[in-house]
Amino acid sequence: MNIMNIFDDLKTVDINHPSEWPKSFIMTLSLFICALIFIGGWNFIIKDQNKILKLEQMREQELRRTFLVKKGLVINLPAYQKQMIKIEQMLLEMVEQLPDDTEVPSLLIDITEAGSRRGLDFVVFDPQSEDIDDFYAVLPIRVEVKGSFEQLAGFISDLASMSRIVTVGDMSVKADEDGLLKTSLIIHTYRYLSKDV
Repeated sequence: MNIMNIFDDLKTVDINHPSEWPKSFIMTLSLFICALIFIGGWNFIIKDQNKILKLEQMREQELRRTFLVKKGLVINLPAYQKQMIKIEQMLLEMVEQLPDDTEVPSLLIDITEAGSRRGLDFVVFDPQSEDIDDFYAVLPIRVEVKGSFEQLAGFISDLASMSRIVTVGDMSVKADEDGLLKTSLIIHTYRYLSKDV
């Protein structure tokens, strides 16, 4: 079949009598109509559906990842619950070590008594202003004491073994002519803030 023959056949085609159309024209027209249907179907139906399919495939992958994460959480849920119970118990124990408003004065007395029992002379005992945090307040106390090394070490050991949380920081030690140590330190004690504060 020659292209020139097709063009010649087109010249003789009578649109009003399709039964007389040449076979080459019918074949060309059929291919043209099929191509139009395919291109139209692709552009107006399949192309949009293909975009939707890709979006749904990406969504499926995201849902699979989410499912795997949640599955891992469900599998480990009993272990997480046990861990949360332990953490809550530890938090309660720590909160019990923080004095409330009424216990702070007695804690300050306990600190001074611990130093006096060790034979230290308090030169300065100056509670500073509190620093408020989320659920506790820090009460720094500037202290200067005089005494021997053994007395100072015993005092710090007594502070560490108190039932309440007491920490020592910013310590400087100087010896005088008599061999006694003059020690400056900041003692931090902590107070639990009740929920109504």
